[in-house]
This record gives sequence, structure tokens and C-alpha cells, in this order.
Amino acid sequence: MDFSAADLSPDRVYKLLVSTVMPRPIALVSTLNADGIANAAPFSFFNVFSNAPPLLVIGIEGNKREDGRPYKDTARNIAERGEFVVNLVSHAIVEPMVICAIDFPDGVNEIAEAGLTTAPSKQIAVPRIAESPVSFECRTFNIVDLPYNRKLVTGEILHLHIRDGLIDDKLHVDAGGLDLVGRMHGSAWYSTTRDRFEAPRMTVAEWQAKKKS
Repeated sequence: MDFSAADLSPDRVYKLLVSTVMPRPIALVSTLNADGIANAAPFSFFNVFSNAPPLLVIGIEGNKREDGRPYKDTARNIAERGEFVVNLVSHAIVEPMVICAIDFPDGVNEIAEAGLTTAPSKQIAVPRIAESPVSFECRTFNIVDLPYNRKLVTGEILHLHIRDGLIDDKLHVDAGGLDLVGRMHGSAWYSTTRDRFEAPRMTVAEWQAKKKS
């Protein structure tokens, strides 16, 4: 089957995208509101896109709440403060991550509700989540407003936190030790990074030799 995206409603496009583009890395984004109250919410429309400068991008959908606010707390906080932290999600903090996705009223600290703790960042005011094995302190690079109150947020990574014992002095990271999870389809499906295989890249010479063998 094939589809013209223009012929589908946004919710149908969403259903097809999340059911095919997977697994997707999860950004558990921590922010601060104008009163200094911490907020955290997970997003799987997320990835890194550049190393020089180091940039990551998060797609934040429009608010589905009925309180009249057009944007989710995360989008509003990023727009107001210009900084945020992306915390990666390990298997150990999946349940707290799901709790952070609950549509709590304004002023509720999702981090505390989920039983997570914060740790100070080095270069920004927004705290990181201590239980995350990897956290990226980010400054807003730009924000693109999209239809349906969606925002495409690009953040410049200012500081990286990687848990002690998971990286050596040659910057080799223990992928198994990170034990990250990815978002799958539907409302509750996730995958781990435990099932891995290796497929090394080849030079032209190596490929030509392989064809002859």
C-alpha cells in the first residue's frame, strides 16, 4: 500500500510514522517554569543531528489539554528560558518516565511525582535527572513553529554527563551498561538495546574483494 501524506489527517500520519520509524530514542526533557518549578516530559520525536556544533532536535506536539494553553509545559518553558536538559531513558527508569508523561496540572513537579531526583547542571540553571545514565545540557538554538501548535526545538549541547563507569579515558562508551530503551508503536510498547549485531562498514576495495570471494 502507498499513501499521499496530504490525503491523510495528522492523526493518521502520526499512526503510520510511529508504527514504522522505530525504535526511536527517548528524550526525557527537564525544564524549569517561570516560578522555578521543575518539569519533565518524554518525547520520542527526537535525535541528534550534528556534532559541530553539537545539535539535537525534539518535535513537541500541540497541547491536548482543555485548559486553553496552546503549548505543552515543556515547549513553553523552553521558549521562556531558552535552556533545557535531555536525559536519556534506561530500562531502570521506564516506569518513572511513564509517570512523567501523565498530564498533571500546572505547578506539579513530575520529577518528584515519579520518584526521580535532580542533580545540578554545570552550565545552565535547569537541573538534570540524576537517575539518567546520560544527560545533555542544552541551550536553545532555534524553535520552528509548525501547524497544529507543534514546535520543532533544536538545542545546542553545552555539556554532557555520562555516568561514571560507563565511559573510559578513550571515550569508549559501554552501550550495554547504558541499557537504553527505545519507543515502539502503540501506546505502551518499548524495546531495549540488548539485542545487538555488528555489520562493519566496508571500503570499496573490501567490497570488491568480497564480491570475488
